[in-house]
This record gives sequence, C-alpha cells and structure tokens, in this order.
Amino acid sequence: MNRRHTFVLAACLFLAGTSLFLYKARTLGLPLDGAQETEVWTMEAHVSFHRDSVGAAKAHLRIPENPFGYRIANENFVSRGYGLTVDERTTGRQALWAVRKVAGEQSLYYRLSVYADPTRKGSLPKPTFPKVPELEEPYYSAMMDLTSHVREQSADILTFTSALLRRLNDPTPEENVSLLRAEARTPMQRSKLAVTLLAGARIPAEIVQCVQLGEDRRTAEVLPILAVHNGDDWIYFDPQTGELGFPPNLFPWAWGSKPLIDVSGGRGDMVEFSVVRSLQPTMEIAQERAASLGSKIPEFSLLALPLRTQSVYGVIVMIPLGALLVVLLMNFIGIRTVGTFMPVLIAIAFRETQLLGGLMFFTLIIMVGLGIRAYLEHLRLLLVPRLASVLTVVVILMTLVSIASHRMGVDTGLSVALFPMVILTMMIERMSVTWEELGARDAITEGMGTMMTAVLIYLVMGVAVIRHVLFVFPELLLLILAATLLAGRYTGFRLTEYRRFKAMAAEQ
Repeated sequence: MNRRHTFVLAACLFLAGTSLFLYKARTLGLPLDGAQETEVWTMEAHVSFHRDSVGAAKAHLRIPENPFGYRIANENFVSRGYGLTVDERTTGRQALWAVRKVAGEQSLYYRLSVYADPTRKGSLPKPTFPKVPELEEPYYSAMMDLTSHVREQSADILTFTSALLRRLNDPTPEENVSLLRAEARTPMQRSKLAVTLLAGARIPAEIVQCVQLGEDRRTAEVLPILAVHNGDDWIYFDPQTGELGFPPNLFPWAWGSKPLIDVSGGRGDMVEFSVVRSLQPTMEIAQERAASLGSKIPEFSLLALPLRTQSVYGVIVMIPLGALLVVLLMNFIGIRTVGTFMPVLIAIAFRETQLLGGLMFFTLIIMVGLGIRAYLEHLRLLLVPRLASVLTVVVILMTLVSIASHRMGVDTGLSVALFPMVILTMMIERMSVTWEELGARDAITEGMGTMMTAVLIYLVMGVAVIRHVLFVFPELLLLILAATLLAGRYTGFRLTEYRRFKAMAAEQ
C-alpha cells in the first residue's frame, strides 16, 4: 500500500509540474535559455485622409487577427481626438476611429510588434465550394475554355493551380489568357483574376494581403498571396511566380481582397506601412505575451519579486537539485559523506570562492581544524564547549587566511569568509568522531566523498541553462520531489557494495 501510494504521489507531482511547465513554455513562450533573443518586427500603418469642411469622420482599418506563422507581442493605437473601437465581431478584425468635428489633413496610426512562430497555424475556417462566376462574353467562354485545358493537364488542385498560374504569367500568352488579363496589370488585379478563374473550376481560393518584411523599410509594400483550399488545408502560391509555399519575408496582414482602409467623411484616403527589425530578449516578449493573453501566472512567479530577492531565490531553487544529486550518489552509488546535505552547502560556498580556491581553503581549514580538535580532546571538554571552541578556531583561521591572501595580492582568499562557519565546525567534529570510532581511513573516505560530491553539485549549479530553467520554471521542483520520492523506495545494492559481496560469494 505504501509503495503504491508513493508511486501515485510521484506521478501526480510529475503531471502537475510538467503541465505547468509546458503551458509556460509553449503557450506563454517563456524561454529555456535566459540569453535567448528573438527577431521582432515592428510594423506601423499610417492612415491619412483629408476633410474639406468641419464635420464627422470615420475610418476603418483592417488589422491582423491570429496571423499564421507569427505571434503578436503587443499593439497600440495613436489617434489624437478620435474615439477608438476594435471590432472583432465581423469578418476580419477592424480598428474603427470616429470623431464628431474635424477638418483638414488627418493622420491615424496603428503599430504592432510580431515575432515568428512556425507552430502558429491560425484559425481559418473551411470554405464552401464557390459558384461559377457569371462573366460577360467573351470572358466567360475564355474562362471556361482555359480552365478546361488546364484541368486536362493537371491531376489535383495543387497541380491545377500551378498550371493555371504558369499560363497567367506566361510572357507569350495564348489568346484566352491575353483576353482575360488585359485589365489585370497590378499584382492585386492579377491575384483577383486567379481567384475568379479558380472559382470557375469550383476551387475555393482567397487573397492574403501581406506586408513585406526586411531591413528597416520606411515604406513597405503590400503584396498579395494566393491561398487555395485543397479540401483538407490551405496551400499558398505566389501569384506572380506560381511558386508553392508562403514566402518567409511576408507578414499576413489581412484575409481577403477588400481594401485595407475605408474612410467616411473624407477623401484621398490611403494607408502606408513602415517596418523596423530589432532583436529583443525572449523573456520580455514572453511577459508581454502573457499580459496580452490575460494570464496571471507571471504575477505569481519569482519574476515578480524584487531584484534582490530574485538573486537569493536564484540560489535557493538550486538546493533541491543538489539534494537530489546527494540522494542518487548515496543510495545508488554508495558514496559516503560527512553529513547528509553538507556537500550542498559547501557547493553553494564554492559559487563565491570559485572551485580551485574553495577546495584549497576547504582542505586547509579542515586539516588545521582536525588538528585543533584532536588537541581539545585531551582537555576533556563537554560537547557544547568543545563545539564552541572549534567554531572560534575556524573563525580565527578564516580571518588569518583572508588577511594573508590580501597581503599576497590574492583576492580569492577574501571570499573564504563566505564559507558556512557552523557547517565547517560540524564537519570537523563529525570527521573527528569518525576518526576516533572507525579509524582514519573511514574519516578520510567520508571527507573525500564530501568534497567530490560538493564539486559535482557545484558543476551542475554552474550550468547557466539549469539555473535559468529552475528559476523561471520553479514548478520543475515538483519533478525533483517526485524523483526523490521514487529514489527513496530503492532498496537494492549500491554500486560500491558489489565488490564486497562478490568477495563473500567467492569464499563460499
């Protein structure tokens, strides 16, 4: 029963910690590397129009909504004197600016920052089969004749669309193509023609209006991409080249061929785009993302604490990992240490003294302390006075080492004061007792095991990725707790015991 209870508890801890970790990493985008940077594109749409006389004016701007391949980090609107409403109920997302009285040149701004996310698929509905367009003659006959020839030379929707775009972009087009594209001179007009021809073949297609990305662009173009539904998913084509796939340097701004800007009460309306590229820390982007999603998790995380407190917890969250390493080394390998968690505390001190200097000072203080402890044994002191005496000696030794190192110009020695004095005192006492009861060999073995374990823990704590992950995702401590509980149920042989039992078997 106890064994089953332990496994169930460990499984619950594992699921809880893993679920919260995946949510923060995948949904909120918290990075696994603190130094990670993300390429961020900041786009600005400048809406301008003119109002001849004082009166009311309204401006509708189509704005991105769940763009596939990208995530929106933040967005803001600049509209002095205008009321702003974001309409998300209609087909496509729109920003609506309105004012009661205005005259002259008007400028409105919409700015957003996005970053690439290949896993982002968007939420586009499955379309219905379109009706065959009712064109005037001879355009209807040309459309039907062209689609009929293309269908004979294709096998599915993908090959049909590719063949159709090749014909439309042929520099020496056939008669039907010349007739149909006579009035389709711009990329947008050419894309609308492709949508019409695909509708003539009962193939659903739409236009995706995209903003061209690149290095800093004061004026970015809006280019169309042809989206065709193959019955299962949307596939994308460049209408000017016929190439399959969505170009990586385009941002899907709006779905459909409707104009991006619609102004009531003004004239000369237009929208201009500018793009700026930058690198930002992934952590900041993730926090902004969490705020935009309304998640309260960052507010209840270690990131919300004051910076001084954060630095303290950056060390504290590493202690359970060090304790787990001690459990594994003792229960599975059989390494003996002075005290259970003495190596963890010494490893924390190594973070300040550095490894080589810490080992030197550690060894020096322990050796001298053992000698002093052996001398005090002859005085027949009680336990508490003896411990107080050893503690005083340890402090004196640490003081002398710091002064001597400073005189020699070795700054590392100044950090010896960060060693846990009481821990060193208890270690000296424990090694002395072991020396008296079991002999020098056992005492030295425990001391060496303590140093080896402390060095291993220090090396693990020194991995920046591990420190960052445990600080940003403290729920992973539940996984460490689960592993510790499972390790506590192990009752088999330790690795160091195999040699001993092998000798016993040979004697039999």
